Amino acid sequence: MEDAKKLKRLVKSVWVFNWFNSCGFTEILPVVGSRWDMERFGMIPVASPRHADCLIIAGYQTEKSIRRAQRIYRQMPKPAVVIGLGSCSMSGGMYWDSYNTIKRLSDYIPVDLYIPGCPPRPEAILKGIMSIFREVEDHA
Repeated sequence: MEDAKKLKRLVKSVWVFNWFNSCGFTEILPVVGSRWDMERFGMIPVASPRHADCLIIAGYQTEKSIRRAQRIYRQMPKPAVVIGLGSCSMSGGMYWDSYNTIKRLSDYIPVDLYIPGCPPRPEAILKGIMSIFREVEDHA
């Protein structure tokens, strides 16, 4: 019985769709690289939001880009997890005083988890993803 539980944990993965603007891609690059290797921890990047369990949004969002992010979110199967990565998704970051910058992502899309930093440390990103794993496991 115990081996079955361990095996169940081994086969779990979160399929991730990334939506990055500006410097958002550089925030997750260390996690994608060989040192941290997100796939080793069960984070699988997918090419379509229709296959994704988790949406990671990074970089500042504008009035135009947030409409696309909302469309991506609507295409995801429910329950969908949204992670706001970096200070730009929380407060607009260094662009907070721009007329066209979205100040708080959760005003437009339901955000389950914010990971602060500019850029966030790889450890913080992986810890956030692991908390999503635990949340899913508790509800399973």
